[in-house]
Amino acid sequence: MTTTESAPGESGTLPPGRPPGRRGAVSTLVARSAERIALPVVWVAIIVLFGVLRPDTFLTTGNFSAMFSSQTSLLVLALALTIPLTAGDYDLSVGSVASLSAMLIGILNVQLGVPVVWAVLVALAVATLIGVANAVLSIAVGVDTLIVTLGMGTFVQGIVSWTGNDSTVTGISAELVRVVVQARFLGIPVEFWYGIVLCAVLFYVMEFTPLGRRLLIVGRGREVARLSGVRVRLVRGGALVSSAFLAGLAGVLIAGTSGAADQTSAPLLLLPAFAAAFLGATTIMPGRFNSWGVLVAVLFLVTGITGLQQLGARPFVQNLFYGAALIVAVVLSFAVRSRRRKAA
Repeated sequence: MTTTESAPGESGTLPPGRPPGRRGAVSTLVARSAERIALPVVWVAIIVLFGVLRPDTFLTTGNFSAMFSSQTSLLVLALALTIPLTAGDYDLSVGSVASLSAMLIGILNVQLGVPVVWAVLVALAVATLIGVANAVLSIAVGVDTLIVTLGMGTFVQGIVSWTGNDSTVTGISAELVRVVVQARFLGIPVEFWYGIVLCAVLFYVMEFTPLGRRLLIVGRGREVARLSGVRVRLVRGGALVSSAFLAGLAGVLIAGTSGAADQTSAPLLLLPAFAAAFLGATTIMPGRFNSWGVLVAVLFLVTGITGLQQLGARPFVQNLFYGAALIVAVVLSFAVRSRRRKAA
């Protein structure tokens, strides 16, 4: 003779073969699936909205091609931020590093006649050295990364103003422009596909390599990571160096997109880059900074800005949109991670 137990708050018996809590597990699975696709669904919804409001200008091949390609530098900057953010650090210098990278290419190639390939390599090397300086000051000396990278970003921006003589350097080699923006694949400038490839590479590293797992462990708890044998200082330092290198790469894309280098365009990307990084942590893999989430977030942001501009919104609306997106993204990101920690 067998007996059956009732679930708390229920009467009767459980159906044979049905484990307790199955309904709750299904509900949790549905909720997590909804979290994963919420932002892509909202993105599609605003495409439909602006398509209805401005069908002649918004729903065109040229408009989507421009949206997809014009924000690759923002995508790369946001991806740069996800690496130290995963390790629990902030890098506020990425915008200035990108600006310096673009300016170095302009000065070396246009004013000094250095071949553009060498100019790009020098720019990336200098960006990497700035990342090393950030790592040394933050990890070896022990200064908070927020303070170090804020100060470094201000210092680097001063160098950009000094070397660029507060002016725009134009006439960067057409070879770089061709490689970045003129060549097309499926009707979209290849710089967009560079961003897709970078997303795939970063996703693979973060999800399927020991390095990615170490970054995640360090971000979740440095003391626990240290006791587990992870070289925390090395991981954090490497994250800051990688962030600076990708910021330098964003500067290369900026120079190649416009064929010029100025002092303002790259630093202005810092706020939307943070918005994209945190907004990306609420989708695809909620609760974690991830490259595909960043891609969706960037597309969402550029779609919103483009639609508002076509509706005749004034320039200040862009700052309002980016600022509100950052606040909402940070709140949602922390809420998702907090809920998942409690569930665990």
